Amino acid sequence: MTKRKSKGAYMISAVAEMYGIHPQTLRLYEREGLLKPSRTEGNTRLYTDDDLQRLEFILNLARDLGVNISGIAIILQMRERMEEMQRQIQDFVKYIQEEVLSRANAASDPARGAIVPLRRPIITPAPKRK
Repeated sequence: MTKRKSKGAYMISAVAEMYGIHPQTLRLYEREGLLKPSRTEGNTRLYTDDDLQRLEFILNLARDLGVNISGIAIILQMRERMEEMQRQIQDFVKYIQEEVLSRANAASDPARGAIVPLRRPIITPAPKRK
């Protein structure tokens, strides 16, 4: 779908030509908040490789799946929220792993270093047979 070859920044005309879309479509996507290209001091839009990757996703939704602009915006927001939740879960798992290791290393008895206190099982004598 793309003719990208190297890393860099691309002007709106180059991006429009690469993807076979009108520059006004790119401006519309920017107005709707779907794309956020950087700008030069002269206010020229510059699209990075990350912008182009996002544009490819947008075009896939629009062209291949028939999703409208509102739907694309919702999908992109949900995708960002899912990525953020995934980062939070990874951070939480890392924290728990570090906490368990530090407690286990600090305690002479590994059971005392547990995050959840471990109880010793209560042993009850077996009922006597008659």
